[in-house]
Amino acid sequence: MSDERWMGAAVALGERGRGNSAPNPNVGCVIVKDDIVVGRGWTQPGGRPHAEAMALAEAGEAALGATLYATLEPCRHQSGRGPACADLVIEAGVARVVAALEDPDNRMAGGGFERVRAAGIEVETGPGAEAAARSMAGFLARVRLGRPFITLKLAMSLDGKIALPSGESRWITGEDARAHVHLERARCDMILVGRGTYERDRPKLDVRLPGLEGRSPRRALLTRGEAVEGWARLGVPEAVFGLGDVNDLLIEGGSATASAFLAADLVDRMLIYRAPILIGDGKSSVGYIGLTDLADAHRRWALADSRMLGIDRLEVYERDREQITRSP
Repeated sequence: MSDERWMGAAVALGERGRGNSAPNPNVGCVIVKDDIVVGRGWTQPGGRPHAEAMALAEAGEAALGATLYATLEPCRHQSGRGPACADLVIEAGVARVVAALEDPDNRMAGGGFERVRAAGIEVETGPGAEAAARSMAGFLARVRLGRPFITLKLAMSLDGKIALPSGESRWITGEDARAHVHLERARCDMILVGRGTYERDRPKLDVRLPGLEGRSPRRALLTRGEAVEGWARLGVPEAVFGLGDVNDLLIEGGSATASAFLAADLVDRMLIYRAPILIGDGKSSVGYIGLTDLADAHRRWALADSRMLGIDRLEVYERDREQITRSP
């Protein structure tokens, strides 16, 4: 197999840690020897052990002379919670390290690569970089932008309505689309709604997929009013810059919350679940977002994915932010 394909396996493993690894990145790692995987790992809940440590422990002596594929540069800093992965790589006798991305953390900045190179280990970077950046977009956003990677979820009719005039919105989309939303929740560290949604629906915002019930994210409320026990409180959208232990934030609020984050240009990704129904006079998906010139509306969003979920269609749009997905 090529480096790209082995790195694809590492990215897939890293996805298992997404929503559980913050503030650390959700790294994936495979160790290959003679075209056979001898070790696999991904960042464990709370950020430790790291993916490389897990994979090296599984590989044991088979790591000697092998190639290690990691979605991010092996760390070089010691921690009270575990050793530096660069040191573990050297001790194991790995012959080659292939990493998709250099770690943007100032504590790293290529230092992990320097350490393993100094030990005579071949280092290559770049294979699978785009896929790895998408997988670790939350960590990259937090390091480079100082805030989580923010996904906005909207379930709407063909004519862009999220509820009847009365406010009734259960259920616009079908079971398959709702199951997909629960999967998205499991991949996030925190989920946010506005005060109106909280007062009207008293949502649990948990994950109700078999086997993933323990992956329910922390809950947050966008409100200038009183805090709610068990919920983090954000007075304004810009308060996301204070969420230092959140990599991925999912917004499921109503029109006002969606509009507030869009107006502040803080949404990086949109999930639009479009049901094959017409509502007509109802509540719009978004309100005023600060747009004064139609020309400014173009070239902001790119379609990244589109698929059918039962009778509904999912459209995924991404905001182009070079600071997140591309190395400086």
